[in-house]
Amino acid sequence: MTTAALFVLLLLCMLTGMPIAFALGLSSITTILLFSHDSLASIALKLFATQSEHYTLLAIPFFILSSTFLSTGGVANRIINFATDCVGWIRGGLAMASVLACMIFAAVSGSSPATVAAIGSIVITGMVKSGYPKEMAAGVITNAGTLGILIPPSIVMLVYAAATEQSAARLFMAGFLPGLMMGTLLMLVIYLVARVKGLPAQPWVGFKGILKSGGRASGGLMLIIIVLGSIYGGIASPTEAAAVSAVYAFFIAIFVYRDMGPLKGMVWRREGDSAGTVFARNLLLSIKAFPLSLFHKDTKKVLLDSAKVSIMLLFIIGNAMLFAHVLTTERIPHHIAEIIVSWGLPAWGFLIVVNLLLLAAGNFMEPSAIILIMAPILFPIAVRLGIDPIHLGVIMVVNMEIGMITPPVGLNLFVTAGITGENLVWVLRAALPWLMILLFFLALITYIPQISLWLPEYIDYLKGY
Repeated sequence: MTTAALFVLLLLCMLTGMPIAFALGLSSITTILLFSHDSLASIALKLFATQSEHYTLLAIPFFILSSTFLSTGGVANRIINFATDCVGWIRGGLAMASVLACMIFAAVSGSSPATVAAIGSIVITGMVKSGYPKEMAAGVITNAGTLGILIPPSIVMLVYAAATEQSAARLFMAGFLPGLMMGTLLMLVIYLVARVKGLPAQPWVGFKGILKSGGRASGGLMLIIIVLGSIYGGIASPTEAAAVSAVYAFFIAIFVYRDMGPLKGMVWRREGDSAGTVFARNLLLSIKAFPLSLFHKDTKKVLLDSAKVSIMLLFIIGNAMLFAHVLTTERIPHHIAEIIVSWGLPAWGFLIVVNLLLLAAGNFMEPSAIILIMAPILFPIAVRLGIDPIHLGVIMVVNMEIGMITPPVGLNLFVTAGITGENLVWVLRAALPWLMILLFFLALITYIPQISLWLPEYIDYLKGY
């Protein structure tokens, strides 16, 4: 009775058009009041505990702040130039460079819509001007942008880690190779399409050109090494690495690239300056500008934008945790686990059910909310069937990737529609052929667990665990 009431109330709230956060909270509170023996005090306690006990969740606002600094500054543009110099000379190389740029930016942002917005706003126009069909440009970016939640650091992985009490560092390791594999798969298909359609290639800039553009992009590229290196090396937790990434992104955007803040537009070197003069002048400028940069309008805008996104996401997570609390106190996951296990499904059959459930949920809900609702239900069943929890996490994240490009709540579709000026149906039609690649990739990830588990197991081996 309680199970039916909880899910029926959630469905009714969503059908009225109520935002998912309010739907989760209202259905949970109503169920506690009318159908549960739990007290109302548990609601306040759970909402407080969500933000205080789950230390991993603190990484989310830091990664969002870091991503906003990098998106506002010129990091995305420099990454695109570097990616174009690396692979642009291959037939269809500009589209492949777009995928590579998405992979790199995903490793510094942790957000799929942010990746689409930062990279797509620049490369879609460039691809069309170079002779690519607009539908192909939009479809490639919409799909490649989903790498933002698979390649670490990933906000969705942090949410899964908090919901299941798994290691966020191991999840990040598990997402690294699948992210590279998916990006490579997309680039391979682009190359085949380019050969068939006769798409153009960019001029070869030479190794000197690659080194030059790589040097310009090194400020952003170093963030990947700092964050992932500190996590994988055991130097810092994901939360600590996220805090460092936010400070580093602020420093890079304002004092190194100078795309925002009080030093905006100032050059590093003047003609005739020696290396010592350049260093001394820029150090003095940075010291003088530091107090001003903290209160500059650009910094305030970045802080406000990232705060809006963080508050929205954490509000959804808080209400989803409340929903998960009702599930746990009423032993709903336990009962569902007993029912599914009684069916006698093998592990591979259960994974089919998991994928179908998550693909359906991805059409209507935001990824973090899906993870927090479904993980407490699916996690105990997976453990009983011998499925590795880290492998399950990667499967759920890949399903969430597909949910980002399926209507009516596919966030990447809306971002691409805003960039291209086309309607949602046009963007969906452009993204659909490339979506087939993601579905094929999902099958590989689901039934070849070592794609996800090899790297974390190998690092554990090196550490002697």
